[in-house]
Order: sequence, then structure tokens, then C-alpha cells
Amino acid sequence: MTKAKAAVAKLSIDLNDPQYYFNRDLSWLKFNDRVLHEALDERTPLLERLKFLAVFSSNLDEFFMVRVSGLMDQVQVGVHPKTPDGMPPAQQLEAIRGHLREKLAEQDRVFKQTLCPELRQHGAYLLDYADLEQAQKVHLKAYFEKRIFPVLTPLSVDPAHPFPRMSNLSLNLAVRVENPENGTQKLARVKVPGSLPRFVTLPEPLNIYQGETYLWVGVPLEQVIAEHLDFLFPGMTIKDHHLFRLTRDADFPVKEDEADDLLLAIEQEISKRRLVGFICRLEVASTMPADLCQGLMQELKVTENEVYEIDGLLNLKDLFFFLSLPLPDLKDKHWSSITPPRLRPVVDLDENGEEVFVEHAPNIFAAIREGDILVHHPYESFTKSVQEFITQAAQDPKVLAIKITLYRTSGDSPIVHALIRAAENRKQVVALVELKARFDEENNIVWAKQLENAGVHVVYGLVGLKTHTKTTLVVRLEGDEIRRYVHIGTGNYNPKTSKLYTDLGLFSCRGDLGADLSDLFNFLTGYSLQRAYRKLLVAPLTLRDRMVALIQREIDHAQAGGTGKIIAKMNSLVDGRIIRLLYEASQAGVQIDLIVRGTCCLRPGLPGISENIRVISVIGRFLEHSRIFYFYNADQEELYIGSADWMTRNLDRRVEAVVPVEDVKLKDEIKTILEISLKDNRQAWELQPDGQFIQRRPAADEPELSTHAVIMAQTLQKVS
Repeated sequence: MTKAKAAVAKLSIDLNDPQYYFNRDLSWLKFNDRVLHEALDERTPLLERLKFLAVFSSNLDEFFMVRVSGLMDQVQVGVHPKTPDGMPPAQQLEAIRGHLREKLAEQDRVFKQTLCPELRQHGAYLLDYADLEQAQKVHLKAYFEKRIFPVLTPLSVDPAHPFPRMSNLSLNLAVRVENPENGTQKLARVKVPGSLPRFVTLPEPLNIYQGETYLWVGVPLEQVIAEHLDFLFPGMTIKDHHLFRLTRDADFPVKEDEADDLLLAIEQEISKRRLVGFICRLEVASTMPADLCQGLMQELKVTENEVYEIDGLLNLKDLFFFLSLPLPDLKDKHWSSITPPRLRPVVDLDENGEEVFVEHAPNIFAAIREGDILVHHPYESFTKSVQEFITQAAQDPKVLAIKITLYRTSGDSPIVHALIRAAENRKQVVALVELKARFDEENNIVWAKQLENAGVHVVYGLVGLKTHTKTTLVVRLEGDEIRRYVHIGTGNYNPKTSKLYTDLGLFSCRGDLGADLSDLFNFLTGYSLQRAYRKLLVAPLTLRDRMVALIQREIDHAQAGGTGKIIAKMNSLVDGRIIRLLYEASQAGVQIDLIVRGTCCLRPGLPGISENIRVISVIGRFLEHSRIFYFYNADQEELYIGSADWMTRNLDRRVEAVVPVEDVKLKDEIKTILEISLKDNRQAWELQPDGQFIQRRPAADEPELSTHAVIMAQTLQKVS
């Protein structure tokens, strides 16, 4: 085809056509399918397979609480928002239900038919109560009376006792009882208490089954309760009992512009979330009779569309328990994060040639002054880098001020404790705590109050925007000079998730970055119309326009006969405007590699539209969380890392910070991460034009290349 004909063909293609876009929610379901596949994959260690079943279930809980409930809202009020794929909400709900019916059955099947039998081969038995031996039942009866019975509260349902309000994600027994004196039947609800372990472990002397002793023997808590319902309903005849679980809408709206006290408004909404949100899913045991299910549906005001029959255990999220079993050979090999080489303790050798510490924790500010430092978690230690940076800043008498954004942090956060110590040391401490971080609101409120009580200046962000940046600014007096040190990352200031999520962080004392962060914090904490930044790309101010310009530049290079190349790594790709521009880049001949862990609405490999775009997703032992943006720029490469995905919410409705990485050595390190991911043939899935993902497998003459395994090995080489 001549260039002229190609140009005419290009003009005839409407890149807004919905056929060129995948639906956001259905794409997310495909991501969760890839999580489920890790549980199906025999190459995954057994206890990790159980973990992935738990992750699959946990992901679905949040999906229903936020995405499905949102679609139900739209159907209820007759709203049909315009999305790039053009699928109306009612059709999405139907497609979601059809997809999940098959996947939930697959989840139950692999748990019962594959993983439980394999657990037994290693001495771990999750038994049904009916299969227990008499001595075990005697023990469990005593355990029930002492530990379980006092916690339970049966609630009857009749004209004098209306159907009880049930909390979100609660597991319940629907119990039908009969009065033997008059034959009348009643319905009651017994909540399976979440305060007790889901699986009741038998003591070591009773770890016996069919005459042999095993490592672990246990039964589900709900079965222990069900076998002793006569304690709860003395004198009544137990006719039957069946499990059910409900999920409520949890995406509450906060009218920020009407709230005098944002913290109080969020607290009030959190208190409602557990009990008030409408029910968007009702899971019932497949053994439940139709008449009982219909009665529950009527009382809970749900339709058949919200009901999911489960053929097995409900709430497989509790399978995380099995990671606690002392079976190390059935788990991923333990990984201990290394201290980044430039932050390692200073050592010397004694007269015997043994290492002795000269300085246990080198001055992190001195290390940063020697040049920018890039850290990669969980391969490199969060504790020995980011946490140490904030801890030293809190104790250093030369530090005058610390400013930080906190989106999500751990329950017992060392970073928050360090900020409190800094305030006690009379430093100026500012913490922007994002109260609207979904499902972490309550945790963040607790920390916000503790920080305020310690004298930290706590700010709750901007009206209408979530503050999603991962940034810290430390102001230090060095002689007669003020120097600003920064940390700008892709992940949260959370020591727990830093062991599970792959993230990057940049330490620097470059003046332009320090000045930019000062301007950003002034924008967040005061009144500022600052729109221009020296180096940082800041949403919702400059990030979108700059990303568009960077993509357009690659288009210009390609159209001028040069090479255009883009590599972008992120959690989700949803924004329609960015996708259309990527299609235009592909049409211009730009080679585009996208590494998207979760949702991807772009269709790769379409002739004349996206044949130059490849999309892969890496799923494995760590959760890929870092955001990286690479632009070839006629061999003058530019690389950026930061907190933003290519989603409309990140570009337009959140405060995000993306930073250029300019040190040549650090750019090479990041390019290596991208290259490893793109070569992965163990954990990588490749997106096809029809929306299916195909898992890569090594060819017969190829070694297996796992992103996480390769980077762990390379990380160890740094300190060997």
C-alpha cells in the first residue's frame, strides 16, 4: 500500500468506535482470572496456590463493593454513562454474572478436588464435621461451649422480630426451627463470628484421622456451630440450616464541599458502610432449598441477578490461614530484601579478617549528596531505605522540616511513629493524610488523630481530589545553606505491602526537584495557583498534557522517518484519550510495549490500528505496582516513574507526581527491569486482539525466565 493510500485508510478509521475498546470491568475480570490461574498452575507451590484462591476471592469482594454496586446504581437511576466501549450498565452486569458463574465453579472445583487432596498428602486435613472421630467431636463440643457459644447471638425472624440488619461480608447460618408443641416453624439467623478463627484446629493429641496422626487437622468454624445449634435453640427441633453471605455497596459518597469537618464526615460514612449500603451480592450454599433462598431474597430485597450459588466453602478469602502451616517446602522460597548497596553499613576487617561494623547506618543524607539513589522494593529493603530516610530525618538536629503524603500505611506504622518523634523534636512536620483512600479510611483517621495530638500539621487534601502522590520532602540546614532532600516513589509508605508489591523510589537532593516538591506541598496545604513545575509532572495540572506531548513526539519522530518507541508499565490502562493517541502512534509506526498488570481497555494487534502495540501482564509472587514510562526520543531517552496509571481518575481527579530519572546509571537499571519483564516466559500473559490472554511458555530450547526470579538473582549479585 502506498503512503497516500495508507493515509486515506487511516482517515477512514474512526478511533472512537467502541469496537476498538475493551470494557473496563470485563477486562478486570480477566485480570482476576489470571490470579485464579496461579492457583490452578501446578508449578506454583501448594500453599501459594491456596493463597491465590484467597486473593481471587478478596479481589472479588472489593469488585462487588465498588464496581458492581456502581453499575447497579446506574441501572437503578437510569443513567447510561458514555464509555469508550459503549456497553450499557445492564449489559455489563449480565456479562459479569455470566463470566463469574464459570470461574466460581472452577475455584470451588480446584479447591475441593485438587488442593485439599494434595494438602492431605502433606499431613494437613481440612475435614467435614461428619468425618471426625468420636474423641474429636467430644473435644469440639467442649470447645464450642467454652469458646464459641458465649459469642453467638441467635436472632429470630417473626412479626415481633423483623429481619435483622446484617453487616457487610458477614457469614451467616439461616436456621429453620420447629416448635414440637404446636408444629410451627420459625426462621432464625446465626452470625458466624469474624472474631474467631475460621478454621478450628484440633489439639496435637487429636490430630488423628483414620488411625493415623497428621501435622494438622481442622474443621470450618461454621460446621462446629451448625452441629451444636441445639445449644442456641433449646427445646426446639432443628429442621435445617444453610450458609449465606452478603456483600454491600461500600463506595460511599462524601459531599466534601458541604462538610465543615472532612474527618468527621468520613467517620460518619464509615460507620454506615458496614450496615447501610444496599446488598449487591448474596452468596448462598448450593444446598439451600429454593423456598428458603426465595425467603432470604425477599427479606434482603435482592433479585436472582444478585444471587450466587456456591458449591463448597463460602468466603475462600480465609484460605490465607494455610500459609501459617509449618510447611516451608510448599511455599515460595523466603526472600530477604537486601539493603541498597549505597546505604549498606560501613564495615572493616579485624585482625582475623572478620567483618566489623564501623557505622551501622550510614548517614543517608551524605549518600544522597553523592548522587541520586534508586531503590526497588521488595528486592531492596524499604526499611533500610525509605523508612531509614524518615527515621534519620526525625532524629537529625540539622533537619528543620519534614513534609509527606500518606495515602495508605500499615496498622502499626513505623513511619507515623517517626513523624511523631520529629514533631516532639520540635521539627516542622506536615502530613497530608488522604482520608478518602478506599477501605483504608478508618486506619488513616486513627493515624491522623495521633499525628495531630503530637503536634504534626495534618492536612486532609483538596476538595474533589484524592491525593495519591508518594512523596517526602526533608528540609535540612547545612552550614549556611538550606538543602532539600526528596523521595518520590510509585508505592505507598507501607512497610507491610513493601514486602509484597514491586515499587520504585528515587532519592535526590537536586535543587529543581526540591523546589518542585516545595511548590507541590504549598499547592496541597495552602492557597496556590501554581501550575508550572521545573521537572515534576503533576496531576491534575501538567501530567496529562505532558504525557500527550511525549507520545506525540514519538509520533513526530516516526512520521519523519526516524524511530518511535514507547514502553509503559502500569497497573491499569483505561483513559480513552490516551488510548486513542496510542492508536495514532501505532498507525504512525511507533513501536509500543505495554506492561499492564490489571485492567487494559486497549485492543492490541488490530490491523491498521494497533498492530505495533503489544500488551503483556505479569502475575506472580509479587504484585507488580511500579509505574514506569519510557520514550526513545531519537536516542535521547527519557524515563519517568511515579504514582499515576493511565486512567482518567489518575490524570484528572487525583493529585499525582511523576518524576524524570536523569542519572544514566539509574536509567539503565530501569531499562533492565522493563527488558526482563518483556522477556518473561513464566509469569507473563500476552493480550490478544479478541481480549483473551495467552500465557507465555518457554520454547523447548529456551530457559524459563521469571521476572521476579531473575530480578531476585540480579539483586543478590549486587551484594555478593
